[in-house]
Amino acid sequence: MKKPEFEPPENKSRKEIELGKEFIPSFNSQGLLPCITVDAESKEVLMFAWMSPDALKQTIETGKATYYSRSRGKLWVKGESSGREQQVEQILVDCDQDVVQLRVRVQGEGTCHNGYRSCFYRAVKNNDKNELEYIISDRSFDPEKVYNKS
Repeated sequence: MKKPEFEPPENKSRKEIELGKEFIPSFNSQGLLPCITVDAESKEVLMFAWMSPDALKQTIETGKATYYSRSRGKLWVKGESSGREQQVEQILVDCDQDVVQLRVRVQGEGTCHNGYRSCFYRAVKNNDKNELEYIISDRSFDPEKVYNKS
């Protein structure tokens, strides 16, 4: 398989980026691309993460969702420590190619490191800027057991 190389978007016209067939991802000034990850079947939003060019290349090459951890300063394959890998079914790109969406199949239950199916398990309560409420109350797995945080 040919290793993907990403051409800088400034070398392309707006029309080529927005309506063309060439994948020209536009990484931000930190060299990162926002990535929204959804369940391939239900379309439920599972998580948000960042991708570096290497993370995106590895995702395309392996079919396993790979992200860039800003806090750790390195690539991470989702599920490498929990066993809850994300197999990529499809990669979508928004109109100006500065956000990608991964449609994935999760191996096992749950995606969030806190044990929930989705990282979006809370909502702002009644539009109150200071209070959250759980919209998903049950965890899919026990993170203490999975990550050995005893």
